[in-house]
Amino acid sequence: MKDLMNTLEDNDEIESIEIDLLLDGIFRRYGYDFRNYASASIRRRIWKFAKLEKLGTISAVQEAVLHDSTIMDRFVLSLTVNVTSMFRDPAFFQALRTEVVPILKTYPMIRIWDAGCATGEEAYSMAIVLKEEGIYDRCRIYATDMNEDVLRKAKAGIFPLSHMKEYTDNYIQSGGKNSFSEYYTAKYDYAIINQELRQNIIFAQHNLVTDKSFNEFNLVLIRNVLIYFNEDLRTKVLDLLHESMASFGILALGKRESLKFSKYEKAYEELDSVMKLYKRCA
Repeated sequence: MKDLMNTLEDNDEIESIEIDLLLDGIFRRYGYDFRNYASASIRRRIWKFAKLEKLGTISAVQEAVLHDSTIMDRFVLSLTVNVTSMFRDPAFFQALRTEVVPILKTYPMIRIWDAGCATGEEAYSMAIVLKEEGIYDRCRIYATDMNEDVLRKAKAGIFPLSHMKEYTDNYIQSGGKNSFSEYYTAKYDYAIINQELRQNIIFAQHNLVTDKSFNEFNLVLIRNVLIYFNEDLRTKVLDLLHESMASFGILALGKRESLKFSKYEKAYEELDSVMKLYKRCA
């Protein structure tokens, strides 16, 4: 039994070393920094990728991604893309309408950052809300992600037609004011988001871990991103967000995320404790 325990401990130590070497190699070779992602999450995702690529060890993953950029692209995709949908979590978008939009209406020009936008569903949902509330014409949505592949899909604004029923249900529950079908054109098996919604969205590559602030925003959406970072990296990203936030700007986090116990807890007023909406105090 003791020998078995020692073997398991040795295997865990080897695996930990392999993960450190993999992530350090990726940072040095490609500039992507996953070294401070939550350890359990990154480990699970690496092994899922290894299984998909039919690689037996993490060291084999390292060799593959360092020598083949196309495999690296797939690796980044596997680590950064989360399940998403339009108007996902309808109660959040309802809160945006009632608690955030009235504040945004007081500004002559509104800048919004959708950080970690993935394939664009949240950005387009936000555009619909702003259009229905009569302020989209003076808004700019900067939708960013670190992954070029998902950004290409986001820019295209084309989604499977089979998803539209779910999106319509979400839209109705979120307080939608029109017929959801007004916002897309059905063509074959796909739904194409209307151009009028796309015209004020700027999709761009941005890495929260390594890149700097690039504008000042009245609203920042970064939902369900911080949960994948360890404490040091969360602090670093919160520094970036705070630097990018206009006075009295609003920060939207995911339900499992919070400013509590962070150095910015006192710098923001809690607008909605359930939907995790925060307003910068000054």
